[in-house]
Amino acid sequence: MADYVYGPGRTHLFVPGPVNIPDPVIRAMSRNNEDYRSPAIPALTKTLLEDVKQIFKTTTGTPFMFPTTGTGAWESALTNTLSPGDRIVSFSLGQFSLLWIDQQQRLGFNVDVVESDWGYGADLAALETKLRTDSSHTIKAICIVHNETATGVTNDLHAVRKLLDAYRHPALLLVDGVSSICALDFRMDEWGVDVALTGSQKALSLPTGLGIVCASPKALEASKTAKSVRVFFDWKDYLKFYKMGTYWPYTPSIQLLYGLRAGLDLIFEEGLENVIKRHARLGAATRLAVEAWGLKNCTQKEENFSDTVTAVVVPAYIDSAEIVKHAWKRYNLSLGLGLNKVAGKVFRIGHLGNLNELQLLGCLSGVEMVLKDVGYPVKLGSGVAAAAAYLSNSTPLIPSRI
Repeated sequence: MADYVYGPGRTHLFVPGPVNIPDPVIRAMSRNNEDYRSPAIPALTKTLLEDVKQIFKTTTGTPFMFPTTGTGAWESALTNTLSPGDRIVSFSLGQFSLLWIDQQQRLGFNVDVVESDWGYGADLAALETKLRTDSSHTIKAICIVHNETATGVTNDLHAVRKLLDAYRHPALLLVDGVSSICALDFRMDEWGVDVALTGSQKALSLPTGLGIVCASPKALEASKTAKSVRVFFDWKDYLKFYKMGTYWPYTPSIQLLYGLRAGLDLIFEEGLENVIKRHARLGAATRLAVEAWGLKNCTQKEENFSDTVTAVVVPAYIDSAEIVKHAWKRYNLSLGLGLNKVAGKVFRIGHLGNLNELQLLGCLSGVEMVLKDVGYPVKLGSGVAAAAAYLSNSTPLIPSRI
């Protein structure tokens, strides 16, 4: 079947997820269905469960791979560890943290919301005050989005853990790592994260459809007494089938499992630390381009700059939605819209997943042409030159080609 709206050449996909799917992953998924009760799928699943622990940087965590999106992974993290009415401290600082808070409230938890202006990181001073005054330990969990893709803000998880430890507070630390895990530095064990989650369509560079949750021993223990209703996302059902050696309480997506195998192999071949460094280069290059254009980053503090997405603030006389629409209609370039409070004010450049320096420069060139088309006085080549100068001095040889 032809594309619904055909455009010549490659689609330049630079939204912050879903991302480009590498060819080896596409080939791995191009296969027929199989009997998931045969010996082959449990054997495959066993290796995947062991290997996904590496992207969370955990040796003690237990992973669960749900056929769902990040939203389902959110629900799994909450309902398996908490009971209705439990007090949660949750940070609101962008569209996706806002959506998770909405889910928390609809699931019946007592959500203590800590607000930050969009473009700023989590208010850890407010968290410290709440922890200091909670001597009876009414707070059962801290929920935080590691990387808020609506604003391009990355939060300091290690600082959150240090606060919990300083006050010897037993609250669980639940982390949305949807647009950070496998792209940004994430250390589940070292930072004492109790539940971490990600989605297949982000840095893993797969189609949407796998929500991967990893639970610490403390979180597994909490699940034994948590009274929230859960069925599809119940860890207990998965653990039962883990012990049986068949792994799946219901039918998995066979094709996504083979895709995940291929995706992890690519990540491990490059080296996870090299993947993280590559994202750091791409993020820095994008920010240099934005500066050269004379535009501002939505993220207000350098310490919170994201290496997976940059939200670019446009002048008041330009509607950022027109930039996104024009990029798609004229140049086959997909950029991220501004969402909710920043709708019409920012557009987003996603730079995560299986992506290299030349692909990014192509995107930046397209953005410059779009800016010129919509009336912004950009000097063509300015951002590309700034990014290219940086990348030419910082990009190493490809390890497998040395």
